[in-house]
Amino acid sequence: MNGKVVVVVGATGGIGQALVPELAKLGAKLVLASRNLDKLTNLEMTLPPQTPVLIQPTDITDYSQVQALFTAAKAEFGQIDVLVNVAGAGILKQYNKIEPADLDAMLDLNLKGNFYTSQLAAEAMKETKGGHICNVIGILGKHSMAMGSAYCASKFGAVGFSKCMAEELKRFGIKFTLFYFGGIDSPFWDQVSLKVDRSKMLSPATAAQSILFALQAEPQAVPMEINIQPESHLFF
Repeated sequence: MNGKVVVVVGATGGIGQALVPELAKLGAKLVLASRNLDKLTNLEMTLPPQTPVLIQPTDITDYSQVQALFTAAKAEFGQIDVLVNVAGAGILKQYNKIEPADLDAMLDLNLKGNFYTSQLAAEAMKETKGGHICNVIGILGKHSMAMGSAYCASKFGAVGFSKCMAEELKRFGIKFTLFYFGGIDSPFWDQVSLKVDRSKMLSPATAAQSILFALQAEPQAVPMEINIQPESHLFF
């Protein structure tokens, strides 16, 4: 990872905050994106002073802002080697309680925003004939759950486009890894009305270590999918 340019989208969330310091320790050049500038600034201040880092406030539901993110990243560091997509949000309601605005919010962020970042990262990676895109999907991109209709729609869609892109881009040396984590104890759940026992969830550090494993696999190895779930709540 030393010297690689890593774009982390959703850098100030639970998984992002666990992952970014580990990437800094490994010598990565960091491009950190989230909606909140103050949180980005605070995260940057936790990193060693010598860490090459660019912070870029970005709403990934806005294509022009995603374009600006990758333009700034290439201007600062010259190329993109890795994209880690950990941005996401959840609305869990009965199917007949889902409002049009709920569905739009899920599709705009979890599907379209993820698509935009993957698309533009891939275009940058084609220039150097290599790269790695890590899309953190979540277990509800692989399994259905009651009250998850809108959320699952967005996540199943993200799986679909990721696999299609992987097929198109493998000839350019661009790898995709999809992560199906079960419940992660992170701020994601702060806005979810569903009652859950967060003490039994996976830690953000567990997710971060899984991402690092994929990124540090030997060059000829492609960890295509990584599925980790809490023992208390398993999908098979």
